[in-house]
Amino acid sequence: MRWLAALALLLTMVALVAASEWGQITPGQSTATAVRARYGAPTKEIPQKIEGYDAAQWLYEGAQAPTGIMKLIVDFGLLTPAGYRKDVVRTFRLEPKPEIFNRRLVLDGWGPPTRAGKEGELEFFFYDKGLLVYFEKESERVLAMIFTVPQAPPAPAPTPSPARPAPQR
Repeated sequence: MRWLAALALLLTMVALVAASEWGQITPGQSTATAVRARYGAPTKEIPQKIEGYDAAQWLYEGAQAPTGIMKLIVDFGLLTPAGYRKDVVRTFRLEPKPEIFNRRLVLDGWGPPTRAGKEGELEFFFYDKGLLVYFEKESERVLAMIFTVPQAPPAPAPTPSPARPAPQR
């Protein structure tokens, strides 16, 4: 029965997900008030200073974490063109329970990554629409998913200009 509930939750999440959002949290848009309304009070609130600005990190774990998730970490405080917004979600990180997210589900839900690579021994997928996914070493299992505001795609490498022919003498 637990397996069916997890599967139903998973299918619902995939159907509703855009690249930079999950569980009705959208970096750069969602506020602390909206997160609290959706998930309740966090397990722990940690005040922070980031580049001189007051910020906060909320941690949801155990019974307070969303279904299928071991830990949800939400970071608040975002510098925007209109100024600093202390109450806006900057990033959030999901650490799913085993067998909730895997490589196939990520590819089915978010499509091919903008870039893939390795960081140490961990493989990752990077999506410029605001998602970074780390996979367990030598496994298909997702270790962590970090949601951010959309990232500018990397600038294309300059194309070398064709060599000019040497002047004829």
